[in-house]
Amino acid sequence: MHHPRSQSYMEQENDWDRDLLLDPAWEKQQRKTFTAWCNSHLRKAGTQIENIEEDFRDGLKLMLLLEVISGERLPKPERGKMRVHKINNVNKALDFIASKGVKLVSIGAEEIVDGNAKMTLGMIWTIILRFAIQDISVEETSAKEGLLLWCQRKTAPYKNVNVQNFHISWKDGLAFNALIHRHRPELIDYDKLRKDDPVTNLNNAFEVAEKYLDIPKMLDAEDIVGTLRPDEKAIMTYVSCFYHAFSGAQKAETAANRICKVLAVNQENEHLMEDYEKLASDLLEWIRRTIPWLENRIPEKTMAEMQQKLEDFRGYRRVHKPPKVQEKCQLEINFNTLQTKLRLSNRPAFMPSEGRMVSDINGAWHNLEGAEKGYEEWLLNEIRRLERLDHLAEKFRQKATIHEGWTDGKEAMLTQKDYETTSLSETKALLKKHEAFESDLAAHQDRVEQIAAIAQELNELDYYDSPNVNARCQKICEQWDTLGALTQSRRESLERTEKQLESIDELYLEYAKRAAPFNNWMEGAMEDLQDMFIVHNIEEIQGLITAHEQFKATLPEANKEREAIQAIQAEVQKIAQYNGIKLAGTNPYTTITPSSIDSKWDKVQKLVPQRDQALQEELSRQQSNDHLRRQFATQANMVGPWIQNKMEEIGRISIEMNGTLEDQLTHLRQYEQSIIEYKPNIDQLEGNHQLIQEALIFDNKYTAYTMEHLRVGWEQLLTTIARTINEIENQILTRDAKGISQEQLHEYRTSFNHFDKDHSGTLMAEEFKACLISLGYDVENDKQKRTGIMDSDDFRALLISTGNSLGDAEFARIMGIVDPNNSGAVTFQAFIDFMSRETTDTDTADQVIASFKILAGDKNYITAEELRRELPPDQAEYCIARMAPYSGPDTVPGALDYMSFSTALYGESDL
Repeated sequence: MHHPRSQSYMEQENDWDRDLLLDPAWEKQQRKTFTAWCNSHLRKAGTQIENIEEDFRDGLKLMLLLEVISGERLPKPERGKMRVHKINNVNKALDFIASKGVKLVSIGAEEIVDGNAKMTLGMIWTIILRFAIQDISVEETSAKEGLLLWCQRKTAPYKNVNVQNFHISWKDGLAFNALIHRHRPELIDYDKLRKDDPVTNLNNAFEVAEKYLDIPKMLDAEDIVGTLRPDEKAIMTYVSCFYHAFSGAQKAETAANRICKVLAVNQENEHLMEDYEKLASDLLEWIRRTIPWLENRIPEKTMAEMQQKLEDFRGYRRVHKPPKVQEKCQLEINFNTLQTKLRLSNRPAFMPSEGRMVSDINGAWHNLEGAEKGYEEWLLNEIRRLERLDHLAEKFRQKATIHEGWTDGKEAMLTQKDYETTSLSETKALLKKHEAFESDLAAHQDRVEQIAAIAQELNELDYYDSPNVNARCQKICEQWDTLGALTQSRRESLERTEKQLESIDELYLEYAKRAAPFNNWMEGAMEDLQDMFIVHNIEEIQGLITAHEQFKATLPEANKEREAIQAIQAEVQKIAQYNGIKLAGTNPYTTITPSSIDSKWDKVQKLVPQRDQALQEELSRQQSNDHLRRQFATQANMVGPWIQNKMEEIGRISIEMNGTLEDQLTHLRQYEQSIIEYKPNIDQLEGNHQLIQEALIFDNKYTAYTMEHLRVGWEQLLTTIARTINEIENQILTRDAKGISQEQLHEYRTSFNHFDKDHSGTLMAEEFKACLISLGYDVENDKQKRTGIMDSDDFRALLISTGNSLGDAEFARIMGIVDPNNSGAVTFQAFIDFMSRETTDTDTADQVIASFKILAGDKNYITAEELRRELPPDQAEYCIARMAPYSGPDTVPGALDYMSFSTALYGESDL
């Protein structure tokens, strides 16, 4: 049976020779391909052709080819060599082709016998179409379209292959390789092929097909690549060989599919049978397990458990049973469906195993629903019964819990002995608190009775947990009795302790009243006993000793008071110890403890002898000091007047001026020697004073003299005698140097002593001024008087003109001479120096310069040799050392300046 589309396709092929003329390259490709295709069949008959238009001319091999590819026997060929024989043989072949429904157009036996290549190729193409391509059928398509669709299906997984035709789609060679790889992947390493290397790809496919698939090489790679559009007939011929080569595998696949289909039906039926058996078995097992649960009428003990049963039953009705109802329905449907399928597939009817028939399942289901009836009503009745019991039990538990919560810690509170360590006020507070507790205890009596009544009712109703209820009730009642007994016992203990603490409180108060003044007395005593004392004489220390003896006389009475105070504390301890009271803290009325009293008393006892010793030591020290005072005073009262007398005697000697200056000097030196011989008395007094200082004695009522005064007086005495002797010696020098007569000196001394009112041996500035005026010195006149005598008229005129005062400028000049240190006082020596300077001639700087000029031979300088020659060695060296080098124009080496030296001697320049 031929597909209608194949006939129209065959008709289209009548134009093959016209197409062939368009491209001679196609003829070459067809010749090679068709030759190879023919040989692939002829070799089965043990022959082949070399030249397609020559070897088929006698018709013999053409008939043999048709027998091989059709599998049928053709009429016996004629063996003659004549043209007519050949034509007859070819016609037999053409007739056989026509008998297969192929309409041959323009192809005659004569053209074949004559070796017409185009006709011969056309005839072979017709044979290929009919026997190699026309029978191809893929998904309702056949022939060329079928072959193209087969190629597309097989190469679909290969992304770089897109078969749309039988010419350019095959140029790169990948489609050929893909066909082979799809069916025989081990023959091709497809991933290594490159689209840009078509010759290698084509040759690889041709060689593999020839070597492993027994498909001869029908195409030339270079021809395909070198042609713009490869020959479609040649490629279709070659590709059809692949289809037929793999058609064996296709047939095997079809056969396998048929077997699988049959087996699938069988497997499905068996699966349905197994599902039924399992579903029926599971459902029956569920029913078997569920019926005893529904028939169980044993009540649970608790409301919660019964409610759980009800919840489980409702869960069964809502959750567990509906799926089972569905399973039962599905089981019946599956059973009916299975029987229908078995009947349609000519299989015997299904017989479930024993006990699993649909009727068995219906019977079990009926029993299940029977057990279900009345179960819910029983559950609700039982829940109502338990609800009442649970209410009573919960009421019991609530009241018991409240009562136990209230009693928790009460026994410990009632048995504690806190009152043993409390104060009186705290004990009274505890007693008040206990009275409040007793009231609270009485108020809880009703609850205890209610708890007992509920327990009794639960026993009568046979409550499942009655043993625990009874045990709890018994414990509550026993505890209640215990609390009553403990409450009474605590009240008695608190009242007894209150009475004892009141006694102790009275003792504490008495202790505090007596301890405070006694403690103050001891602190005062300790302060007095340790008080530092400073005394300066025996009377003061004897007063302290008398007071201390009076204090010691009070100690026995004080000790009695101390013992009485301690006895009070001992009584407190005795009461507390006898009654087991732990005293809390100290006496609330005082911070003075018995131990502190004893400690202070012991300290007083130790301080008394220490005070005795200290007072006695001080008495001894004061007696020793008094002896040192008397010793010092006795000697000081002798030395003081002696120094004073000596000072007065020296003053008289210097003022009275008895005899000559030499007589006075001799007298004074004798006086000085007698004073020096008195020095041991001063040293002895210093030693006694040192003892007084070491004893820290600062006063002495036995003498008005202090060592400091005596020391200063002694030093003044030595200074005065030395100064007076020096003044006499200077007066002698001045007298001799100035040629002053003894009478002039007497006059100066008389005037000086007159104005020295305080006999200090010096004149103050105003005293000095008055002295000058009295001597007739005219300070207003720049021309000084030389006579030293002022008549009464001149003196009166001077007094009137000056207002009893020297001129300030002149007096300042004079004071600069007589008081160069600006001390404000003028000594007698300075006074006579000034008076002698004003009344006598003296050497001047000019006179000394003139003398040096004579020694220098009238030169302005002098040399060292000249000085050493003219002056004694000491004076010569003195001048050489102090003279500056002469720097005048007439100087010579070693020249010395005697002029500057001379002016310096008189203070007119620096030496």
